[in-house]
Amino acid sequence: MQAHLHEAEGYLELEHEGRALCRYVYRPDTPRYESPRPYFHPVTTLGGALLTDYRPPDHPWHVGISMTVTNLSGHNFWGGPSFVRDQGYVPLPNQGVEQHLGWSAEDPRRLVEALSWIGHDGSQLLEESRTLAPHISGERLWGLTLRFDLRNVTGRELVFRSPTTDGRPMAGYGGLFWRGPASFVGGRIAAAGAGGPEMMGRRSPWLAYTGRDERGELATIAFIDHPDNPRFPTQWFVRQEPYACATAAFMFDEPLSLPAGGRLVLRYRVLFADGELTGEEIDGLAEQFWREG
Repeated sequence: MQAHLHEAEGYLELEHEGRALCRYVYRPDTPRYESPRPYFHPVTTLGGALLTDYRPPDHPWHVGISMTVTNLSGHNFWGGPSFVRDQGYVPLPNQGVEQHLGWSAEDPRRLVEALSWIGHDGSQLLEESRTLAPHISGERLWGLTLRFDLRNVTGRELVFRSPTTDGRPMAGYGGLFWRGPASFVGGRIAAAGAGGPEMMGRRSPWLAYTGRDERGELATIAFIDHPDNPRFPTQWFVRQEPYACATAAFMFDEPLSLPAGGRLVLRYRVLFADGELTGEEIDGLAEQFWREG
């Protein structure tokens, strides 16, 4: 795996055997209303299946794979309107920005980025160290290990919330978020010992989504939670209709408070596979991730 930094354009590209697998855009040019933040898009399998969408017409603030929060003490790092109790979705001038500061390590096996989470009022809320560790696992599978190390620098408590914690049932989205391509609509949702659309709001140490790319070929994206993450195993927000998406929602139906000076560390492994991964395969890959510490 090779990493190519395109500083002038503000993105990093991961390449394997001469073909780009993933682009990580760390200086996005998305509008402020969409809460600009770094994102992965396009992401493909080793065989070339596209696994992400970018700014779809129905929700232009959905950008590939990104770290998001719908409500961080009143600041919107998700994009678009905000859900307000007893009012519904309201367009508010409360969108924040996840701002890239620089790279502290550029080893393609372990890329470390410094970021600042800036609120809608220009105040700094969080300092972040973000680690991206790509790996190849055989002829049809590669993955990204992601670590988000967040520190509250406000001098006061910060609270992570979702639309569900503010009164909208089964809308607990936020956290690590994936928007799938249009071809993935109606795909198959799998989880540890379960599966299907009923996984919405349910807990599992991992979640997988299998769909077909534009060529009609099967491909799978899988998300593995880590036992050290808060509220493990996470509750999942996942849809197969009217679009494909998933998010590891550690604040699905209960706010999470981060005290002044406190740290929140989140670790996930995301897998990209040609074909369909079985539950047994993902169980084994999850155990491997957890053993690594």
